[in-house]
Amino acid sequence: MRNLIKNIFVVLVFTSIIGCETFEPIDENRLDFDFVSTVPVRAEGILLNGYTGLVSQYSFSEGATDDAVNNQLTNGYKRLALGELSGQYNPASRWNNLEQVFWMNQFLQIVNAGEILWSNDEVVNKLFNDRLKGEALALRALHHFYVLQAHAGIGTSGELLGIPYFTEFIESDGNFNTPRLSFEATVQAIMKDFDDALVLLPTDYTNNDGDIDAKYSGIDIASYKRVNGAQFNLRISGRIVKALKARVALFAASPSFLNDQAYYAMAADNAADVLNTIGGVAGLPANGIEFYASDNNIKGIESLWRGSVGGNSTTYEERMFPPSVNGKGEINPTQNLVDAFPMQNGFPATVANGYDPQNPYANRDPRLEKYIVVNGSSIGGGTINSGLGGGIDRLDSIAELSTTTGYYLKKLLRPDVRLNSDGTTSGKIHANVYFRYTELFLILAEAANEVGGPDNAIKGISARDVIAAIRDRAGIAQPDNYLASINTKEAMRELIRNERRLELSFEGHRFWDLRRWGMSLNETAKGYFFDGSSYNELPSVENRNFQSFAIYMPIPNSETVKFSELEQNNGW
Repeated sequence: MRNLIKNIFVVLVFTSIIGCETFEPIDENRLDFDFVSTVPVRAEGILLNGYTGLVSQYSFSEGATDDAVNNQLTNGYKRLALGELSGQYNPASRWNNLEQVFWMNQFLQIVNAGEILWSNDEVVNKLFNDRLKGEALALRALHHFYVLQAHAGIGTSGELLGIPYFTEFIESDGNFNTPRLSFEATVQAIMKDFDDALVLLPTDYTNNDGDIDAKYSGIDIASYKRVNGAQFNLRISGRIVKALKARVALFAASPSFLNDQAYYAMAADNAADVLNTIGGVAGLPANGIEFYASDNNIKGIESLWRGSVGGNSTTYEERMFPPSVNGKGEINPTQNLVDAFPMQNGFPATVANGYDPQNPYANRDPRLEKYIVVNGSSIGGGTINSGLGGGIDRLDSIAELSTTTGYYLKKLLRPDVRLNSDGTTSGKIHANVYFRYTELFLILAEAANEVGGPDNAIKGISARDVIAAIRDRAGIAQPDNYLASINTKEAMRELIRNERRLELSFEGHRFWDLRRWGMSLNETAKGYFFDGSSYNELPSVENRNFQSFAIYMPIPNSETVKFSELEQNNGW
């Protein structure tokens, strides 16, 4: 007890001593907004937040479509496909991309205040100010589009709604209770931001004097290259913005949304403007089929916009390679997709056109074995047997490891990656691709056909021209008599949709294409199995269970509960 009292006395004495002094709060080395908003490199850091959250080819959402089954029981897209999609559970939600929108608004607030001096040179300062403001406007539009694509829909009021469109930075204690715009008003707001950005951005970042836009005439070349030189060529540019306008316009024009000829025309015009700068259909990149398969292809022209090339890695191969080459076999393409690949002569794969169910991969479109590991294919240093006698590669051999459909994924994977049994790996470079030229060609084909049919030329390019070039590149035998037989808008529509399904397979497009076209989300996933003597179709690998209103995805319930002005989509 005596020791306790002594200790209390010591504490009281010490407390009385420090109570007589006034201490300033410790500087925790936090950078306040005033500092960030006046130092160029710090301010640009706010802008660079807009380059996070960009959607690349690696979403693997196909596991919730008719193109694939995911063999991981807890995979988010598998859970969606089996009926768990709701306002509380939605792995496909992009509502969080509004965070990047507010970063862009904060950066624009800084720029518009005029307090940043990017350079002491007046001309260079203006060039930097314009370009960076243009980037922010374009990225604000793009992130709004990501949210729109994932959350537009018919609201509980019966109106086709878009999303709230934020053009001002809102402090954390501000009012976020903002109603959704109509769908078309949202599209128009996106297009306005894109158009404003086009005024400020160069078409391309280049060191080639001949490629500099006319609007920069009279500016010192060295000054221009300091701001808009090739060192910035992974940043968003005027070329990319025009391609994005085409993507947004096609989305808006689609049957589930505005079903509007003017937006189809807008999509076609913007796509043609960009494609004609590379020579039209003659400029279709030869490496587009396997843009991911080698270092040269990854860095090639097919990627209209991509991220930086990182170091060697094996992440996707570890997830997707078959188990005999030490992968987890996660994405299993369906027989539904395999059936969509035509014969090599270009005609649909039917018995009448030469298809043999017992020799199912003979004389097929060469893209089939480039994109899908069929029974007997090679990948990752091994030959894969998914039929009887195939060991751990055999269909349903090991849960969450072996294929459920008889197929494994090949597309997007580096065939030269090695995953060794001793745990060592030999990785290769990969890159996030945000927009491919092949997608832009297909946008033009779809839009031009909807405006005027197969031979309607938009600035010299028709749907028939595009599809002919894509199928010729794929290895379809020439002359392409099946394409020649297509003479109506309806028949060309079906062919374009199928070509889009094949060319853009496993890049995250099918999940959204089915919705914008208003097609069935519940097609049963099928497989194919070799039993040692014959091939047999598996008619029901996975039954899909989307609600009838799931063409339009839900607004997160956590948002509609907080904000009374935020109308939910019908059914959710």
